Amino acid sequence: MSRIGRRPVVIPEGVTVQVEGNIVRVKGPKGELVKLFHKDITVSVEGDQVTVARPSDIDKHRALHGLTRSLVANMVLGVSKGFEKALELVGVGYRASKAGRKLMLSVGYSQPKEIDPPEGIEFDVPNPAAVIVKGPDKEAVGQIAANVRKVRPPEPYKGKGIRYLGEAVRRKAGKAGK
Repeated sequence: MSRIGRRPVVIPEGVTVQVEGNIVRVKGPKGELVKLFHKDITVSVEGDQVTVARPSDIDKHRALHGLTRSLVANMVLGVSKGFEKALELVGVGYRASKAGRKLMLSVGYSQPKEIDPPEGIEFDVPNPAAVIVKGPDKEAVGQIAANVRKVRPPEPYKGKGIRYLGEAVRRKAGKAGK
């Protein structure tokens, strides 16, 4: 049995989980998430717990068992507490600001780059050199944070660019002297 897959997911107060065939709906204070899972894996709600079961011990079912349980756990955690990813802007004159829901990035291009978040995702700019991406869907938060980072990835010579908070950038030596 999968060590991860066999552990039940505890449903916190204020969160509801509905299972219709292989579609799982999780609703909570931070929003609602719907996900379609593989038809071979069985997801069921028993009281205040969600359990995941697999039909056999073949490799494919073993892999899907733990994956499905982790995805359901992330859905429950996302609608109750939410996820966030922090980014920092490193470089002289590099700034971030908000215009409505959009994120405006001034990172060395002639025009500021603007990023419009999808539904359920929001940007927070605590200071001009920091951006926080928040939302209930872990996958969407990570993807939008990666898209923001892609505007100006950190370069290896001076370390300038947009990086995740705490990310270590490998530095290279510049030109050698005479």
